[in-house]
Amino acid sequence: MTRTWEQLEQTQPIVLKMLRNSLKKERLAHAYLFEGMKGTGKREISLVLTKSILCKNSIEGYVPCETCSNCKRINNGNHPDVHLLEPDGLSIKKHQIQSLQEEFSKTGVESKQKIYILVHADKMTTNAANSLLKFLEEPNAETTAILLTEQIQQILPTILSRCQVLSFTPLSPNEMAKELVRNGIKPNEAPLLAQITNNFDEALTLSTDEWFVQARKIVVKLYEALKGAPLEALVALQRDWFTQFKDKDQFDRGLDLLLLLYKDLLYIQLGKHDQIVYVNERDRLEVYALKTSNRRLTEQMTAIFEAKRKLQGNMNPQLLMEQLVLELQEGSSVV
Repeated sequence: MTRTWEQLEQTQPIVLKMLRNSLKKERLAHAYLFEGMKGTGKREISLVLTKSILCKNSIEGYVPCETCSNCKRINNGNHPDVHLLEPDGLSIKKHQIQSLQEEFSKTGVESKQKIYILVHADKMTTNAANSLLKFLEEPNAETTAILLTEQIQQILPTILSRCQVLSFTPLSPNEMAKELVRNGIKPNEAPLLAQITNNFDEALTLSTDEWFVQARKIVVKLYEALKGAPLEALVALQRDWFTQFKDKDQFDRGLDLLLLLYKDLLYIQLGKHDQIVYVNERDRLEVYALKTSNRRLTEQMTAIFEAKRKLQGNMNPQLLMEQLVLELQEGSSVV
């Protein structure tokens, strides 16, 4: 489903504000470089900008109507004056840029305006980049170039200098969760993935990572063991935690998962049920939240933060976890 200007403005307000001002003042750059992480809306915003330029009935001079023939054909990918160029295999090759230049040397089919969108512009071969550079050095007043990249450091400085660079910020956890759902992640799994990383690619990878799936289960089991007899949690550490979390990075991720679980308990106590990320454990967490206090949860979360700090200070991870478990258990009843 195509998102509207207003919807995209929720995810990238600064980028849309800059484009809105340029459109209203009719001062569009001849070349843009949209740079930022995957999943931040670069491609969608390149298409909404294209519609804004070619729309026959734009609202207030910048919002595409989405109903005219130009908007509909751009949405369907078949407007004759809009060209989308993607890597041919692993790279964008010289012949692709040359074909584009030949196409743009002709008059626009329906208007003077022509727009090309270069996806993964960082994947141009050196020859392709040099061909594009010549294209950018002699801009046609009716031509707009939009380059998209997740790797701005791979773009030639000479190309960068000829583009207006718009940086797309990482998504907020809430927007990240929505984007993950749009990419096929189950709605009850997306919130946790969005909180554990702000990198869209990493979130997608974790969603199918069996280690991560198991890690989540072990964190929940450890919390349940903390509610039991004093030795139960130490047994759970030996039996489950130390076999799953082996290096420092894995320990750190485990502590992040544990922290998110305690945050969920706090959110439940504060009545913010819509913010919990362990969605599948909601019923059990609601019961657990009744059996502790707001102050105690804050102390336990502080203990986890301190453990993360000690871990980065090269404290023995096994000893660190044993100490943390004792701190999390101590006075765990209602205060």
